[in-house]
Amino acid sequence: MSSPFLSSTLPAPLDWTQRHHAFALPAEVTYLDAASRGPLLRAVQAVAHHAVDAMAAPWRLPFDAWVQQIEQLRVLAAALLDGDAEAVAMVPSAAHGLATAARNLPLEHGDAVLVLEGQFPSNLLIWQRRCAEAGAHLVAVPTSTDGSVTDAVLQTIADTPALRIASLPHAYWLDGRVLDLNRISAAVHASGAALVLDLSQSLGVLPPDLTCWQPDFVVSVGHKWLLGPMGLAWLWVAPQWRTAGVPIEEHWIGRDAGSSWEFPIAAAPLYRSGARRFDAGGVADPLRIAMATAALQQINAWQPAPIAAALGALTTQWDTALQARGLGSWCTPGHAPHLTALEPPAAALDAVTTTLNTLGVICTRRHGRLRIAPHLSVTDDALSQVIAALPGR
Repeated sequence: MSSPFLSSTLPAPLDWTQRHHAFALPAEVTYLDAASRGPLLRAVQAVAHHAVDAMAAPWRLPFDAWVQQIEQLRVLAAALLDGDAEAVAMVPSAAHGLATAARNLPLEHGDAVLVLEGQFPSNLLIWQRRCAEAGAHLVAVPTSTDGSVTDAVLQTIADTPALRIASLPHAYWLDGRVLDLNRISAAVHASGAALVLDLSQSLGVLPPDLTCWQPDFVVSVGHKWLLGPMGLAWLWVAPQWRTAGVPIEEHWIGRDAGSSWEFPIAAAPLYRSGARRFDAGGVADPLRIAMATAALQQINAWQPAPIAAALGALTTQWDTALQARGLGSWCTPGHAPHLTALEPPAAALDAVTTTLNTLGVICTRRHGRLRIAPHLSVTDDALSQVIAALPGR
């Protein structure tokens, strides 16, 4: 039977030269859909099997060892944010983390909340509800413009004196266009508004600068660019909310009940330190902890900046080859190194989609675009074959 101790089953992270062989993908597939779900690492697959086997004897995992695994994983996640494990909470989804932000940030009648037009639903629906409750209103930054999304955000901030909260991504989920959060965060803070960031399409590739950006809350799912399991996401919490913030659920793991584990009727135990008060119930099961630990160990070993450089070389190759074929208008200007979109004319979209499917290319088609989101499993040669097979205008 597998050991219940995670340290005994975790494979060592692979070095950079082995990156193309790190993923458990079928040989006939070119996977360009990491923006939907990251490709499965072989290490994550292996440790998941061990964790499932260990479920047959849950009593063999001591409570203290389980807590230690949780805290080790928290440190790994923090290393990709600002290095402070006290700032990080475990939640089941980006939506849960965003609901936590919406629960805590003040919003009054007449206030405005800024989002992107076409923003991912998790970072839209909660603000629609919160605005309806408070008598506030949403302001949408246009994203269909040919100009810079960053400039559009800055102009909207300047045009919105009632701005109270800005909730934004680092990379636009549909086509990877990057927001300059250095400039945007400065404008948000100058307006007196709070800043919430959804880094689900960037964390693990684009290094965040939280010291510069000074957000109130940051969320990211774990199953995209962090290469972990679904159902375990991350919430970073600014210092003021670690002491004054209220979680959206109450359960024993968020409270410090001491060794006696008593919960008296008269008063609840104090919250645990740091952002742990925001840890969600039920997410830290040994299976997800094991998978996320293997994934984040590998991401931290490779490091986001080299990952971004390697993926940027791929998407630059993509853009250059399309331009050489006279298909430059299909490209997305200003995209992130790891995420872009192919936007052929509407009349050609079905033919392009069929060609990619025939080649075994996995990508997402949405709103007239084919989203191109490679990870390190994709080689230069594989991408060249895809580009060469694309039909023309």
